[in-house]
Amino acid sequence: MKRHVMLMVTSLVSAVLLTLHISQDIVFGFDRAGLNHLVGVGIILVIVCGTLLLSHRWLGRVIMLLGGVMSAGMLPLHMRHGMRPEFLETSGALLFIWTLYLLGVMGFFSIILAVLELRRPSDGPR
Repeated sequence: MKRHVMLMVTSLVSAVLLTLHISQDIVFGFDRAGLNHLVGVGIILVIVCGTLLLSHRWLGRVIMLLGGVMSAGMLPLHMRHGMRPEFLETSGALLFIWTLYLLGVMGFFSIILAVLELRRPSDGPR
């Protein structure tokens, strides 16, 4: 599989995982639901547009790189103080932790692929 296609796939998977993670944050009380999440919708929209509409351009590659950085940053952001033991006993804790780990892996893989893609010349619009 070509690196460019792998980058697009990992960026889209990261966007889906980010939406799942944000939803889990709300459900578990780590964040409040409200209109402030329209900013998150806008950020995910930029990542998806950069991945699907601008993927062959420099700007699209930078957007995918930044999406990878955001995805990779979720694990250390949530784990810096550890998880409360009472949270770890809830039924959704496994999916929450698994999502964080997968976001970290996909994020770092996206960063590697985006850096490699930024080093090659732009193909222009397709």
